[in-house]
Amino acid sequence: MPQSYPRVKLACYTSNIAMSVVSNLSPLLFLTFRSLYGISYSLLGLLVLVNFVTQLSVDLIFSFFSHKFNIEKSVKAIPILTASGLLLYAAAPLLFPNAVYLGLVLGTVVFAASGGFVEVLLSPVIAAIPSENPDREMSKLHSVYAWGVVGVVLFSSLFLLLFGAHRWQWLVLALVLIPVFSAVLFFSAKFPPMEKGEKASGTHGLFGKRILWVCFLGLFLGGAAECTMAQWSSGYLEQALGIPKIWGDIFGVALFAMMLGLGRTLYAKYGTRIERVLLLGAIGATLCYFISTVVPIAVIGLIACALTGFCVSMLWPGSLIAVADRIPTGGVVMYAMMAAGGDLGASVGPQLVGIITDKVMANPDATALALRFGMNAEQLGMKCGMLVGMIFPLLAIPIFIVLCRTKKKENSK
Repeated sequence: MPQSYPRVKLACYTSNIAMSVVSNLSPLLFLTFRSLYGISYSLLGLLVLVNFVTQLSVDLIFSFFSHKFNIEKSVKAIPILTASGLLLYAAAPLLFPNAVYLGLVLGTVVFAASGGFVEVLLSPVIAAIPSENPDREMSKLHSVYAWGVVGVVLFSSLFLLLFGAHRWQWLVLALVLIPVFSAVLFFSAKFPPMEKGEKASGTHGLFGKRILWVCFLGLFLGGAAECTMAQWSSGYLEQALGIPKIWGDIFGVALFAMMLGLGRTLYAKYGTRIERVLLLGAIGATLCYFISTVVPIAVIGLIACALTGFCVSMLWPGSLIAVADRIPTGGVVMYAMMAAGGDLGASVGPQLVGIITDKVMANPDATALALRFGMNAEQLGMKCGMLVGMIFPLLAIPIFIVLCRTKKKENSK
Protein backbone atom coordinates (compact mmCIF):
# COMPACT_ATOMS: atom_id res chain seq x y z
CA MET A 1 0.00 0.00 0.00
CA PRO A 2 1.53 3.39 -0.95
CA GLN A 3 2.54 5.78 1.80
CA SER A 4 0.10 8.60 2.43
CA TYR A 5 2.61 10.94 4.13
CA PRO A 6 0.06 12.23 6.68
CA ARG A 7 2.49 14.59 8.43
CA VAL A 8 3.61 16.41 5.28
CA LYS A 9 -0.03 16.63 4.15
CA LEU A 10 -1.07 18.27 7.41
CA ALA A 11 1.92 20.62 7.20
CA CYS A 12 0.86 21.67 3.69
CA TYR A 13 -2.70 22.27 4.86
CA THR A 14 -1.61 24.40 7.83
CA SER A 15 0.77 26.36 5.55
CA ASN A 16 -2.16 27.15 3.28
CA ILE A 17 -4.18 28.28 6.30
CA ALA A 18 -1.25 30.53 7.21
CA MET A 19 -1.53 32.01 3.71
CA SER A 20 -5.10 33.02 4.51
CA VAL A 21 -3.59 35.04 7.37
CA VAL A 22 -0.97 36.59 5.08
CA SER A 23 -3.52 37.62 2.45
CA ASN A 24 -6.27 38.93 4.73
CA LEU A 25 -4.67 40.31 7.89
CA SER A 26 -3.91 43.82 6.59
CA PRO A 27 -7.40 44.43 5.12
CA LEU A 28 -8.99 43.39 8.41
CA LEU A 29 -6.81 46.01 10.15
CA PHE A 30 -7.14 48.83 7.58
CA LEU A 31 -9.40 51.03 9.70
CA THR A 32 -7.45 50.17 12.86
CA PHE A 33 -4.24 51.43 11.27
CA ARG A 34 -6.01 54.51 9.94
CA SER A 35 -7.40 55.46 13.36
CA LEU A 36 -4.26 54.64 15.37
CA TYR A 37 -1.53 55.85 13.00
CA GLY A 38 -3.33 58.13 10.52
CA ILE A 39 -2.32 56.06 7.48
CA SER A 40 -4.07 57.16 4.27
CA TYR A 41 -6.27 54.86 2.20
CA SER A 42 -3.75 55.00 -0.65
CA LEU A 43 -0.97 53.71 1.61
CA LEU A 44 -3.26 51.07 3.07
CA GLY A 45 -4.02 49.86 -0.46
CA LEU A 46 -0.27 49.92 -1.14
CA LEU A 47 0.22 47.25 1.53
CA VAL A 48 -1.86 44.92 -0.64
CA LEU A 49 0.19 45.93 -3.68
CA VAL A 50 3.44 45.18 -1.85
CA ASN A 51 2.06 41.80 -0.78
CA PHE A 52 1.10 40.61 -4.24
CA VAL A 53 4.10 42.13 -6.06
CA THR A 54 6.41 40.28 -3.64
CA GLN A 55 4.53 37.03 -4.25
CA LEU A 56 4.70 37.65 -7.98
CA SER A 57 8.47 38.24 -7.84
CA VAL A 58 9.07 35.01 -5.92
CA ASP A 59 6.79 33.09 -8.31
CA LEU A 60 8.70 34.26 -11.37
CA ILE A 61 12.15 33.74 -9.85
CA PHE A 62 11.32 30.21 -8.73
CA SER A 63 9.55 29.31 -11.96
CA PHE A 64 12.50 30.28 -14.16
CA PHE A 65 15.24 29.04 -11.83
CA SER A 66 13.55 26.11 -10.05
CA HIS A 67 16.43 23.82 -11.04
CA LYS A 68 18.70 25.79 -8.70
CA PHE A 69 16.51 25.29 -5.60
CA ASN A 70 16.43 22.42 -3.11
CA ILE A 71 12.70 21.64 -3.08
CA GLU A 72 12.51 20.09 0.39
CA LYS A 73 14.50 22.89 2.07
CA SER A 74 12.48 25.53 0.24
CA VAL A 75 9.21 23.99 1.45
CA LYS A 76 10.48 23.86 5.03
CA ALA A 77 11.41 27.55 4.80
CA ILE A 78 7.81 28.58 4.03
CA PRO A 79 6.40 28.65 7.60
CA ILE A 80 9.65 30.15 8.95
CA LEU A 81 9.32 33.08 6.54
CA THR A 82 5.64 33.45 7.42
CA ALA A 83 6.26 33.53 11.16
CA SER A 84 9.23 35.91 10.81
CA GLY A 85 7.19 38.34 8.70
CA LEU A 86 4.25 38.31 11.11
CA LEU A 87 6.55 38.94 14.08
CA LEU A 88 8.17 41.90 12.30
CA TYR A 89 4.69 43.18 11.37
CA ALA A 90 3.52 43.02 14.99
CA ALA A 91 6.70 44.70 16.24
CA ALA A 92 6.44 47.65 13.79
CA PRO A 93 5.23 50.21 16.41
CA LEU A 94 8.10 49.19 18.74
CA LEU A 95 10.87 49.02 16.13
CA PHE A 96 9.71 52.05 14.14
CA PRO A 97 7.76 54.30 16.54
CA ASN A 98 8.04 57.28 14.20
CA ALA A 99 7.52 55.29 11.01
CA VAL A 100 5.09 52.47 11.80
CA TYR A 101 4.09 52.14 8.15
CA LEU A 102 7.69 51.27 7.21
CA GLY A 103 7.63 48.39 9.69
CA LEU A 104 4.32 47.15 8.28
CA VAL A 105 5.77 47.19 4.76
CA LEU A 106 8.91 45.28 5.81
CA GLY A 107 6.85 42.65 7.62
CA THR A 108 4.57 42.36 4.60
CA VAL A 109 7.51 41.76 2.25
CA VAL A 110 8.83 38.92 4.43
CA PHE A 111 5.57 37.04 4.91
CA ALA A 112 4.49 37.69 1.32
CA ALA A 113 7.66 35.94 0.12
CA SER A 114 6.37 32.80 1.82
CA GLY A 115 3.12 33.24 -0.12
CA GLY A 116 5.06 33.10 -3.38
CA PHE A 117 6.69 29.81 -2.37
CA VAL A 118 3.28 28.40 -1.41
CA GLU A 119 1.92 29.08 -4.91
CA VAL A 120 4.86 27.27 -6.52
CA LEU A 121 5.63 24.41 -4.11
CA LEU A 122 2.67 23.06 -2.13
CA SER A 123 0.68 21.74 -5.08
CA PRO A 124 3.63 19.71 -6.46
CA VAL A 125 4.22 18.21 -3.00
CA ILE A 126 0.59 17.06 -2.71
CA ALA A 127 0.62 15.84 -6.33
CA ALA A 128 3.72 13.72 -5.61
CA ILE A 129 1.97 11.81 -2.80
CA PRO A 130 0.52 8.50 -4.13
CA SER A 131 -3.27 8.60 -4.00
CA GLU A 132 -6.27 6.76 -5.43
CA ASN A 133 -7.87 10.12 -6.25
CA PRO A 134 -5.18 12.80 -6.85
CA ASP A 135 -7.74 15.39 -8.03
CA ARG A 136 -9.60 15.14 -4.75
CA GLU A 137 -6.38 15.63 -2.78
CA MET A 138 -5.48 18.70 -4.84
CA SER A 139 -8.98 20.12 -4.45
CA LYS A 140 -8.77 19.59 -0.70
CA LEU A 141 -5.50 21.55 -0.52
CA HIS A 142 -6.95 24.56 -2.34
CA SER A 143 -10.27 24.51 -0.48
CA VAL A 144 -8.37 24.74 2.81
CA TYR A 145 -7.38 28.31 1.94
CA ALA A 146 -10.98 29.53 1.58
CA TRP A 147 -12.06 27.93 4.85
CA GLY A 148 -8.90 29.30 6.46
CA VAL A 149 -10.06 32.80 5.49
CA VAL A 150 -13.38 32.14 7.23
CA GLY A 151 -11.56 31.06 10.40
CA VAL A 152 -9.15 34.00 10.34
CA VAL A 153 -11.96 36.52 9.86
CA LEU A 154 -14.10 35.05 12.65
CA PHE A 155 -11.20 34.77 15.10
CA SER A 156 -9.83 38.24 14.29
CA SER A 157 -13.25 39.91 14.52
CA LEU A 158 -14.05 38.34 17.89
CA PHE A 159 -10.56 39.13 19.22
CA LEU A 160 -10.77 42.81 18.28
CA LEU A 161 -14.31 43.03 19.67
CA LEU A 162 -13.34 41.50 23.02
CA PHE A 163 -9.92 43.08 23.54
CA GLY A 164 -10.07 46.26 21.45
CA ALA A 165 -8.44 47.33 18.19
CA HIS A 166 -5.49 48.90 20.06
CA ARG A 167 -4.37 45.37 20.98
CA TRP A 168 -4.05 44.27 17.35
CA GLN A 169 -0.43 43.21 17.91
CA TRP A 170 -1.55 40.46 20.27
CA LEU A 171 -3.89 39.22 17.56
CA VAL A 172 -0.95 38.92 15.16
CA LEU A 173 1.12 37.08 17.78
CA ALA A 174 -1.73 34.61 18.29
CA LEU A 175 -1.91 33.97 14.54
CA VAL A 176 1.86 33.31 14.44
CA LEU A 177 1.11 29.99 16.15
CA ILE A 178 -0.27 28.63 12.85
CA PRO A 179 3.01 28.80 10.86
CA VAL A 180 4.96 27.74 13.98
CA PHE A 181 2.86 24.56 14.12
CA SER A 182 3.42 24.05 10.39
CA ALA A 183 7.18 24.47 10.82
CA VAL A 184 7.25 21.80 13.53
CA LEU A 185 5.33 19.40 11.28
CA PHE A 186 7.63 20.02 8.31
CA PHE A 187 10.77 19.61 10.44
CA SER A 188 10.13 15.91 11.08
CA ALA A 189 8.03 15.13 8.00
CA LYS A 190 9.08 12.62 5.36
CA PHE A 191 8.66 14.07 1.88
CA PRO A 192 7.55 12.10 -1.18
CA PRO A 193 10.12 11.80 -3.99
CA MET A 194 9.83 14.75 -6.37
CA GLU A 195 11.58 15.62 -9.60
CA LYS A 196 13.74 18.72 -9.63
CA GLY A 197 12.61 21.59 -11.85
CA GLU A 198 14.05 22.07 -15.31
CA LYS A 199 15.17 25.19 -17.13
CA ALA A 200 12.44 27.14 -18.87
CA SER A 201 12.52 26.79 -22.64
CA GLY A 202 10.40 27.21 -25.74
CA THR A 203 9.08 30.65 -24.86
CA HIS A 204 9.33 32.34 -28.26
CA GLY A 205 6.47 30.46 -29.91
CA LEU A 206 4.42 30.55 -26.70
CA PHE A 207 4.38 34.34 -26.41
CA GLY A 208 3.23 34.62 -30.01
CA LYS A 209 -0.03 32.78 -29.29
CA ARG A 210 -3.00 35.18 -29.25
CA ILE A 211 -5.08 32.94 -27.00
CA LEU A 212 -2.40 33.12 -24.30
CA TRP A 213 -2.80 36.88 -24.08
CA VAL A 214 -6.59 36.60 -24.05
CA CYS A 215 -6.41 34.25 -21.06
CA PHE A 216 -3.75 36.45 -19.44
CA LEU A 217 -6.14 39.42 -19.60
CA GLY A 218 -8.95 37.26 -18.25
CA LEU A 219 -6.82 36.23 -15.30
CA PHE A 220 -5.64 39.81 -14.69
CA LEU A 221 -9.21 41.14 -14.61
CA GLY A 222 -10.48 38.13 -12.66
CA GLY A 223 -7.73 38.50 -10.05
CA ALA A 224 -8.53 42.20 -9.71
CA ALA A 225 -12.29 41.55 -9.39
CA GLU A 226 -11.74 38.91 -6.69
CA CYS A 227 -9.10 40.63 -4.60
CA THR A 228 -10.58 44.13 -4.71
CA MET A 229 -13.72 42.96 -2.94
CA ALA A 230 -11.84 40.52 -0.71
CA GLN A 231 -9.36 43.16 0.47
CA TRP A 232 -11.71 46.14 0.86
CA SER A 233 -15.06 44.64 1.89
CA SER A 234 -14.25 44.82 5.62
CA GLY A 235 -13.45 48.55 5.56
CA TYR A 236 -16.18 49.28 3.03
CA LEU A 237 -18.96 47.60 5.00
CA GLU A 238 -17.95 49.37 8.20
CA GLN A 239 -17.11 52.83 6.90
CA ALA A 240 -19.36 53.30 3.86
CA LEU A 241 -22.39 51.23 4.82
CA GLY A 242 -22.25 51.85 8.58
CA ILE A 243 -22.35 48.16 9.50
CA PRO A 244 -20.59 47.37 12.82
CA LYS A 245 -17.20 45.77 12.16
CA ILE A 246 -18.01 42.49 13.89
CA TRP A 247 -21.09 41.90 11.72
CA GLY A 248 -19.50 43.27 8.58
CA ASP A 249 -16.54 40.92 8.92
CA ILE A 250 -18.58 37.85 9.86
CA PHE A 251 -21.47 38.24 7.43
CA GLY A 252 -19.57 40.10 4.73
CA VAL A 253 -15.91 39.04 4.59
CA ALA A 254 -16.32 35.53 6.02
CA LEU A 255 -19.39 34.86 3.89
CA PHE A 256 -17.45 36.13 0.85
CA ALA A 257 -14.80 33.48 1.56
CA MET A 258 -17.45 30.81 2.06
CA MET A 259 -19.05 31.68 -1.27
CA LEU A 260 -15.61 31.61 -2.90
CA GLY A 261 -14.97 28.12 -1.55
CA LEU A 262 -18.48 26.95 -2.42
CA GLY A 263 -18.18 28.06 -6.05
CA ARG A 264 -14.87 26.24 -6.53
CA THR A 265 -16.11 23.11 -4.77
CA LEU A 266 -19.26 22.95 -6.89
CA TYR A 267 -17.28 23.32 -10.12
CA ALA A 268 -14.82 20.61 -9.02
CA LYS A 269 -17.73 18.19 -8.54
CA TYR A 270 -20.19 19.15 -11.24
CA GLY A 271 -18.63 21.81 -13.46
CA THR A 272 -18.36 21.72 -17.25
CA ARG A 273 -18.01 24.32 -20.00
CA ILE A 274 -15.64 26.61 -18.13
CA GLU A 275 -15.99 29.39 -20.72
CA ARG A 276 -19.69 29.83 -19.95
CA VAL A 277 -18.97 29.73 -16.20
CA LEU A 278 -16.38 32.50 -16.64
CA LEU A 279 -18.78 34.69 -18.62
CA LEU A 280 -21.66 34.27 -16.18
CA GLY A 281 -19.31 34.87 -13.25
CA ALA A 282 -18.06 38.17 -14.73
CA ILE A 283 -21.63 39.36 -15.40
CA GLY A 284 -22.72 38.39 -11.88
CA ALA A 285 -19.72 40.09 -10.27
CA THR A 286 -20.39 43.30 -12.22
CA LEU A 287 -23.97 43.36 -10.94
CA CYS A 288 -22.88 42.62 -7.36
CA TYR A 289 -20.34 45.45 -7.38
CA PHE A 290 -22.97 47.83 -8.74
CA ILE A 291 -25.65 46.82 -6.23
CA SER A 292 -23.29 46.99 -3.25
CA THR A 293 -22.37 50.56 -4.23
CA VAL A 294 -25.61 52.24 -5.32
CA VAL A 295 -28.33 50.54 -3.26
CA PRO A 296 -28.75 52.58 -0.03
CA ILE A 297 -29.96 49.62 2.08
CA ALA A 298 -26.99 48.32 4.12
CA VAL A 299 -28.19 44.71 4.34
CA ILE A 300 -28.55 44.47 0.56
CA GLY A 301 -25.04 45.91 0.17
CA LEU A 302 -23.69 43.32 2.59
CA ILE A 303 -25.40 40.46 0.71
CA ALA A 304 -24.06 41.78 -2.61
CA CYS A 305 -20.51 41.88 -1.23
CA ALA A 306 -20.83 38.27 -0.05
CA LEU A 307 -22.36 37.02 -3.32
CA THR A 308 -19.48 38.57 -5.22
CA GLY A 309 -17.39 35.74 -3.77
CA PHE A 310 -19.52 33.13 -5.55
CA CYS A 311 -19.46 35.06 -8.83
CA VAL A 312 -15.67 35.52 -8.91
CA SER A 313 -14.86 32.07 -7.51
CA MET A 314 -13.85 30.56 -10.87
CA LEU A 315 -12.44 33.65 -12.63
CA TRP A 316 -8.87 32.96 -11.49
CA PRO A 317 -8.72 29.13 -11.62
CA GLY A 318 -11.08 29.04 -14.60
CA SER A 319 -8.73 31.17 -16.70
CA LEU A 320 -5.96 28.68 -15.91
CA ILE A 321 -8.19 25.79 -16.98
CA ALA A 322 -9.01 27.58 -20.23
CA VAL A 323 -5.39 28.28 -21.17
CA ALA A 324 -4.26 24.76 -20.23
CA ASP A 325 -6.99 23.33 -22.43
CA ARG A 326 -5.85 25.38 -25.42
CA ILE A 327 -2.07 25.25 -24.88
CA PRO A 328 -1.40 21.87 -23.20
CA THR A 329 2.33 22.11 -23.89
CA GLY A 330 2.81 25.58 -22.39
CA GLY A 331 4.79 24.29 -19.43
CA VAL A 332 6.06 26.16 -16.41
CA VAL A 333 6.72 29.42 -18.28
CA MET A 334 3.05 29.64 -19.29
CA TYR A 335 1.89 29.11 -15.71
CA ALA A 336 4.42 31.65 -14.45
CA MET A 337 3.06 34.20 -16.89
CA MET A 338 -0.53 33.46 -15.92
CA ALA A 339 0.38 33.75 -12.24
CA ALA A 340 1.93 37.10 -13.08
CA GLY A 341 -1.37 38.22 -14.61
CA GLY A 342 -3.38 37.18 -11.56
CA ASP A 343 -0.99 38.70 -9.05
CA LEU A 344 -0.79 41.91 -11.09
CA GLY A 345 -4.59 42.22 -11.07
CA ALA A 346 -4.66 41.43 -7.36
CA SER A 347 -2.18 44.28 -6.85
CA VAL A 348 -3.73 46.93 -9.10
CA GLY A 349 -7.38 46.50 -8.10
CA PRO A 350 -7.18 47.12 -4.33
CA GLN A 351 -4.61 49.89 -4.80
CA LEU A 352 -6.88 51.69 -7.27
CA VAL A 353 -9.75 51.67 -4.76
CA GLY A 354 -7.52 53.33 -2.16
CA ILE A 355 -6.34 55.99 -4.61
CA ILE A 356 -9.86 56.86 -5.78
CA THR A 357 -11.13 57.02 -2.19
CA ASP A 358 -8.42 59.50 -1.19
CA LYS A 359 -8.88 61.59 -4.35
CA VAL A 360 -12.62 61.97 -3.78
CA MET A 361 -12.15 62.80 -0.09
CA ALA A 362 -9.61 65.51 -1.00
CA ASN A 363 -12.00 67.15 -3.46
CA PRO A 364 -13.53 70.31 -1.90
CA ASP A 365 -16.88 69.59 -3.55
CA ALA A 366 -17.07 66.05 -2.11
CA THR A 367 -18.49 67.11 1.26
CA ALA A 368 -21.35 69.10 -0.28
CA LEU A 369 -22.14 66.28 -2.70
CA ALA A 370 -22.02 63.68 0.04
CA LEU A 371 -24.43 65.64 2.20
CA ARG A 372 -27.00 65.57 -0.61
CA PHE A 373 -27.05 61.79 -0.31
CA GLY A 374 -26.89 61.69 3.49
CA MET A 375 -23.22 60.70 3.65
CA ASN A 376 -19.89 62.20 4.65
CA ALA A 377 -16.94 62.70 2.28
CA GLU A 378 -15.21 59.50 3.43
CA GLN A 379 -18.27 57.36 2.76
CA LEU A 380 -18.69 58.93 -0.68
CA GLY A 381 -15.01 58.30 -1.42
CA MET A 382 -15.23 54.63 -0.53
CA LYS A 383 -18.38 54.18 -2.61
CA CYS A 384 -16.68 55.79 -5.60
CA GLY A 385 -13.65 53.57 -5.08
CA MET A 386 -15.74 50.40 -5.04
CA LEU A 387 -17.74 51.57 -8.03
CA VAL A 388 -14.47 51.90 -9.97
CA GLY A 389 -13.71 48.33 -8.84
CA MET A 390 -16.71 47.25 -10.92
CA ILE A 391 -14.66 48.07 -14.05
CA PHE A 392 -12.61 44.87 -13.70
CA PRO A 393 -15.41 42.26 -14.01
CA LEU A 394 -17.12 44.53 -16.56
CA LEU A 395 -14.04 44.53 -18.82
CA ALA A 396 -13.70 40.76 -18.34
CA ILE A 397 -17.08 40.16 -20.02
CA PRO A 398 -15.85 40.73 -23.63
CA ILE A 399 -12.70 38.70 -22.86
CA PHE A 400 -14.77 35.69 -21.84
CA ILE A 401 -17.11 36.18 -24.80
CA VAL A 402 -14.03 35.73 -27.00
CA LEU A 403 -13.18 32.50 -25.13
CA CYS A 404 -16.73 31.22 -25.64
CA ARG A 405 -16.57 31.93 -29.37
CA THR A 406 -13.16 30.29 -29.82
CA LYS A 407 -14.46 27.21 -28.00
CA LYS A 408 -17.49 27.01 -30.33
CA LYS A 409 -15.18 27.20 -33.35
CA GLU A 410 -13.01 24.40 -31.95
CA ASN A 411 -16.07 22.20 -31.30
CA SER A 412 -17.43 22.81 -34.81
CA LYS A 413 -14.24 21.57 -36.49
